[in-house]
Amino acid sequence: MWCYRGGSISAEPRINDRIRVPEVRLVGPSGEQVGIVPLAKALELAQEYDLDLVEVAANARPPVCKLMDYGKFKYESAMKAREARKNQAHTVIKEMKLRPKIDPHDYDTKKGHVVRFLKQGDKVKITIMFRGREQSRPELGYRLLQRLAEDVQDLGFVESNPKQDGRNMIMVLGPHKKKTEAMAEAREAQAARKAERQGGQVADADAEAPEVEVAEVEVAEADADAAATETAEA
Repeated sequence: MWCYRGGSISAEPRINDRIRVPEVRLVGPSGEQVGIVPLAKALELAQEYDLDLVEVAANARPPVCKLMDYGKFKYESAMKAREARKNQAHTVIKEMKLRPKIDPHDYDTKKGHVVRFLKQGDKVKITIMFRGREQSRPELGYRLLQRLAEDVQDLGFVESNPKQDGRNMIMVLGPHKKKTEAMAEAREAQAARKAERQGGQVADADAEAPEVEVAEVEVAEADADAAATETAEA
């Protein structure tokens, strides 16, 4: 919506009595072409079908209008737009920084993060940071980048080969899976975990039930034994 000289123009189509033309090209509820009819006739048909007359092509001559349930149409359009936004994939570039002489434990930790990023369908920018005399030995950084690329080759590939950038050496890894695929798999895994938790709760409840029944039987048997003893003593 945008304003013009204090007024406003809506992006929504005109419907029913808001349509101000003498005649329209009418489309029926199932998409059938009715033809050019007077506006009054089109409104009469809309009332007859208990539907709305919606202007779908205002710039046509005459304008094209369709008979539809506009409230239902707006709801379905909003749901489709929401689903599209939900499934929309945004490519993200993560960054991981390493030192040429990185400790083995730190390397494993950093590699774990790279694996997670690639599984999520994100690109990863790997930066090797050189300090002092390390700058004279770029082969250390190159070998480290090659090692990392080989370690994660099942999940990603080298999209941008290692290159020197000042004091740093940079390489970009791209995921084998598309972002949409990664998101779909994540949702499936989440649904599976939820179903498993619910199943476990039901199983626990079923497992507890026999214990109560056994306890009740044992109490009943004990009461019966006590009664028998009392009878015998009497």
